[in-house]
Amino acid sequence: MKGEPLSEKQIELAVLDMAGTTIADDGLVLRAFAAAATAAGIPATGPEREAADRYVTDTMGQSKITVFRDLLGDEDRAQRANHAFETAYEEFAATARPIPGAAEAITRLRAAGVRVAFTTGFSPRTRDRLLDAVGWRDLADLALSPADAGRGRPYPDLVLTAVLRLRIDAMDRVAVLGDTASDIGTGLAAGARIVAGARTGAHTEQQLLAAGATHVVPSVVEFAELVLA
Repeated sequence: MKGEPLSEKQIELAVLDMAGTTIADDGLVLRAFAAAATAAGIPATGPEREAADRYVTDTMGQSKITVFRDLLGDEDRAQRANHAFETAYEEFAATARPIPGAAEAITRLRAAGVRVAFTTGFSPRTRDRLLDAVGWRDLADLALSPADAGRGRPYPDLVLTAVLRLRIDAMDRVAVLGDTASDIGTGLAAGARIVAGARTGAHTEQQLLAAGATHVVPSVVEFAELVLA
């Protein structure tokens, strides 16, 4: 676990990403993107597909419709791609599994008085399908998608919306955990005291630190230990 020791102020809110952070991704996002790219007319092989694959990996964690708009530059193609992505992901989500120890770690946080909010770049429908697949609909205090907050990552909206809805006293009582540079950007933009990266998802420890993570932990289990220490 890398990062600075915490101050004595108690964390009141933990904002946790879903796929790759608390729920194992297992390549589901990239598999769903392959279906979306095909639906948008991107060739299955060649430089255009390779560039698209790189862009999706680099922007992992961001609002999916925003990613498709930036990638395709055409609203109709973006909407078609996003629909294909969500349809494919919802099908794949049936096989989703939690990160080992995640449910127990979240339960520990809440038992200690820390509120927990799930955040994601997925639509509310896909988010809820994923939560249902792992039986987590009631595990956290709140679950937010970009549609609930205004803008997705790397903007601060998801974290700030969780703070407002759960009536948290101040941003120095907030801890954020994610597996992508976008998650780190969101936490930093919101002014959270802890903005940690988890080594269980899309981006490497080096990428998370380069994005400005205050801590890098093996998983959400160690994150809970950090928050409750």
